[in-house]
Amino acid sequence: MAALAGVSTGTASKALNGRGSLRAETRLRVQQAADQLGFIANAAARGLQTGRTYTVGMITTDSIGRFSIPLMIGAEDALGAGQVSVLLCDARDDSIREQYYLRTLLSRKVDGIIVTGRRTQARPPIAAGLPVPVVYAFISSSNPADCSVVPDEADGARRAVRHLLAIGRRRIAHVTGPEHHHSARVRAAATAETLAAHDLDLATPTLHGEWSEAWGRQAAGILLSTGTGLGAPIDAVFCGSDQIARGVAEALREAGRSIPGDVALVGFDNWDVMVEASRPQLTSVDMDLEGIGRTAAELLLAAINGEPIAGQRALPCRLVPRASTEVAGH
Repeated sequence: MAALAGVSTGTASKALNGRGSLRAETRLRVQQAADQLGFIANAAARGLQTGRTYTVGMITTDSIGRFSIPLMIGAEDALGAGQVSVLLCDARDDSIREQYYLRTLLSRKVDGIIVTGRRTQARPPIAAGLPVPVVYAFISSSNPADCSVVPDEADGARRAVRHLLAIGRRRIAHVTGPEHHHSARVRAAATAETLAAHDLDLATPTLHGEWSEAWGRQAAGILLSTGTGLGAPIDAVFCGSDQIARGVAEALREAGRSIPGDVALVGFDNWDVMVEASRPQLTSVDMDLEGIGRTAAELLLAAINGEPIAGQRALPCRLVPRASTEVAGH
């Protein structure tokens, strides 16, 4: 098989076992040769040789899978080259259940653990002195020595505001989640700072509420009823989530306001269930959850192979334009 791939036996072994710093095309060539010859790596035999089980645990507090499923898909993409299996455990925001799953994964001799959840703020480390490496994904560890991969939410907010400015909007309101929520604070601060960098202020003070469509409808009502609200000069609303934005869109439409003619609208999360069902379809900020999962898995593999990387890594977001901010004639 190594001869067919044009590599050494050692390189072929590394490619099939997910070890070493090999080029992607080398790994692909070895895998294609293995497929051509019908070679199937024996995980049990590899485990005996390396002391590894080729399994990774993922512990999440995201019960509905809104964030953990895309993260797991990304992680599996990165781990697939090394034929590593992912065991997903749902702790349901229960510290006792979380510790139970941690003990269970350790008893199964997993090679490493990814910890994730549905909030981006820092959390205490899952445990100290663990025998396997841990990487935090989407959430971060409060211990700076731990490895964490998070979305750059401030970057996402800046992209949203710059997009609205680029299409000519200048009177921008911000409707977001609870003021105590880390993501709401980060996104609101970045929104105000980006406007200030362009010598602009928010058209109204930031409106904080729940992460829900109901709050979006209520917030739009507040804006419509105020003297400086949407009946006057406000021409855009940037929302801290797609759910909020969908509620805002409904209330504006019911009030006879055109989107994006009267008011351009941007959400956050790029949740397909929300953005595609909104009328019109919603421009939104995508945190690239699969990319976060891939990066976390790559960092975990590096740690498993004896090359741990400490500290927090923030990945940029991307803006996905749709009809809610479409410029007439384009």
